[in-house]
Amino acid sequence: MNHKIAPSVLAADFANIQRDVELINNSEADWFHIDIMDGVFVPNISFGFPVMKAIKKHAAKPLDVHLMITDPDRYITAFKKAGADVLTVHYEACTHLHRTVQAIKAEGMKAGVALNPHTPVQVLKDVIEEVDLVCLMSVNPGFGGQKFIRNTFNKVRELKEMILESESTALIEIDGGVGTDNAKLLVDCGADVLVAGSSVFNAENPVKTISQLKKLETIVKSS
Repeated sequence: MNHKIAPSVLAADFANIQRDVELINNSEADWFHIDIMDGVFVPNISFGFPVMKAIKKHAAKPLDVHLMITDPDRYITAFKKAGADVLTVHYEACTHLHRTVQAIKAEGMKAGVALNPHTPVQVLKDVIEEVDLVCLMSVNPGFGGQKFIRNTFNKVRELKEMILESESTALIEIDGGVGTDNAKLLVDCGADVLVAGSSVFNAENPVKTISQLKKLETIVKSS
């Protein structure tokens, strides 16, 4: 299966959000990745339903919504109404993960589960057959522009093995520090979806960078 590219709107220019949404629409990107932060689960606050609805109004591609919030169950229906196609909750924020996954699916969305860098993939063994996507955080969640944690490569391989053994159809998504220097290796390890924020929106030509990520053109940065 061809891997997907999901540019992270968190790194876009909020003063020109419609322009950047159209940029993604007109690129080879597959999804919009939208980070929702509450300032409690992570030490940052991003944006809420009004901004998300504005993005949905202009987006021509699915919204991949990543909840970095406490007690996400309270908002599942609201995020469906706001336009989420994929809704990802954090394992670390869910007391009853299986119930949360089922509630997301009951609203007609794809259900994702995110793992922080320190959380082993084995915690998903009993639920992997139920989820549609696993988001491996390759930086500590909360802020964009962080350095990629290299142990992520090992976690992707471990998770891929678990998915194959269980005959799960879950996709593996990588979020944090993804760029043209590590995209190919991530896909080679088993990643299906690459979230790219700073590497896209800080690039001289974001559309070209998305294309390079899609084609897995490795560009080694000079030290």
